[in-house]
Amino acid sequence: MSEHKAILRWERNGLDFGYKSYSRNHTWTFENGLSVEVSAATQFLGDASKVDPEQAFVASLASCHMLTFLAIASFKKIVVESYSDEAVGHLAKNEQGKLVISKVDLYPRIEFAESCEPDRETLEAMHRKAHEDCFLANSVTCEIVTHF
Repeated sequence: MSEHKAILRWERNGLDFGYKSYSRNHTWTFENGLSVEVSAATQFLGDASKVDPEQAFVASLASCHMLTFLAIASFKKIVVESYSDEAVGHLAKNEQGKLVISKVDLYPRIEFAESCEPDRETLEAMHRKAHEDCFLANSVTCEIVTHF
């Protein structure tokens, strides 16, 4: 159906290549030319001033849920004024002892137009459908829990 490309670039830049000394900093460049400075998580010797892959993973899941939710709301003629989320990913060991993002908690806060606020049952159904239809949620094995 579609392809989604990203270019990743890393260089040693003359630094020592010992495990504790090589730079984890690199860039992601997307098809539109946007570049993002990236590093490992600080727990893995990364640069705290840069985005790490685990943060990007969590943000991608939260973003996909939001975009799917907004589409559902639009089709239902439920006007959304604002949507924010403070998503949290949990790194843990799986059954094989490998580190994985085992769970992502989504905490969406949604402001609806005054005359459009859905009841609790409708809101739950919209979040459930957003989760079921989210491309990324359907692509991962971690648990995703929506708290609202």
